[in-house]
Amino acid sequence: MGSGLIKKWMILCVFLSVAVNLRNGVTAEPQVPCYFIFGDSLVDNGNNNNIQSLAKANYLPYGTDFPQGPTGRFSNGKTTVDVVAELLGFDDYIPPYATARGEQILRGVNYASAAAGIRQETGQQLGARIDFSAQINNYKNTVAQVVDILGDENTAADYLSKCIYSVGVGSNDYLNNYFMPNYYSTSRQYTPQQYADVLIRQYSEQIRTLYNYGARKFALNGIGQIGCSPNALAQNSPDGVTCVQRINGANQIFNSRLRALVDEFNSNSQDAQFIYLNAYDVFQDLIDNPSSFGFRVSNAGCCGVGRNNGQITCLPFQNSCQNRDEYVFWDAFHPTEAANIIVGRRAYSAEKASDAHPFDIRRLAQL
Repeated sequence: MGSGLIKKWMILCVFLSVAVNLRNGVTAEPQVPCYFIFGDSLVDNGNNNNIQSLAKANYLPYGTDFPQGPTGRFSNGKTTVDVVAELLGFDDYIPPYATARGEQILRGVNYASAAAGIRQETGQQLGARIDFSAQINNYKNTVAQVVDILGDENTAADYLSKCIYSVGVGSNDYLNNYFMPNYYSTSRQYTPQQYADVLIRQYSEQIRTLYNYGARKFALNGIGQIGCSPNALAQNSPDGVTCVQRINGANQIFNSRLRALVDEFNSNSQDAQFIYLNAYDVFQDLIDNPSSFGFRVSNAGCCGVGRNNGQITCLPFQNSCQNRDEYVFWDAFHPTEAANIIVGRRAYSAEKASDAHPFDIRRLAQL
């Protein structure tokens, strides 16, 4: 048999094997067994739907481009963690803690809650929310269930050590706390440097608790440019275009402390890995060069009310813009699916050295 014929025969065998596997419903295993998500409205996928909160998104036009429609995601479509879940090879999105049941939890759980922060009081003017410490308590419940399903603590610990833990909190500690002096006293108590230190101290203890309950692969997300959101521009930008440096400067202080914390944890941990994801600079790219990424509007929400569509966020059944993929922001605070896809992809596979430190989620999954 000639070499050309052998090659064709091998290709045919591979093709038939793939076809049989697809027919039998066999799919490739994800790169990690599970993906646990902690955060706020940027990644909430339904945990606030049935609590007494003003911070909800389980109504149209939220979810207008999502296959299941409005789910509680604060976007027209996918969030960044949905994008990362796809890239990690999961065949479905990670379920919210509010509805996750049985063996479904072995794939991971999303604990994120809109208006949640590192500090317990953050976001209280919006009603109920599940702050980061409460999300960790919910995770402890999940761990107990994982032990029951897998049979013993050692098997569960080994299983959980292979999972990725995504943490994205801190935005609301500025947006719905520090920069809301009519409701909170923190800006009178602390300078931006002091406040970042206070937040990072509490955050580091919360991360240690996750470690004590089995987490070993941490993806810690920096906070984005809150001073460039349509809401910040509507309230504080004279021209509606120039970002609010007072807010962004405070955000950058927090991010620098968080990046340093990642280095500290990596230096002191023998059996855990921590990475820092730099959403701030990725958003800087989108805002500085929107047309390079296919965007036309970077200073206004696709859906909202008032100046920059940012004074009041997207209301139930309000008409949104039609060209959603051309907007960086979906509403007064949150990115569109188009922007989330870029941020999620660069978190998974860094396009610039600054996107992730010391490496990206794809590498973290391989360890």
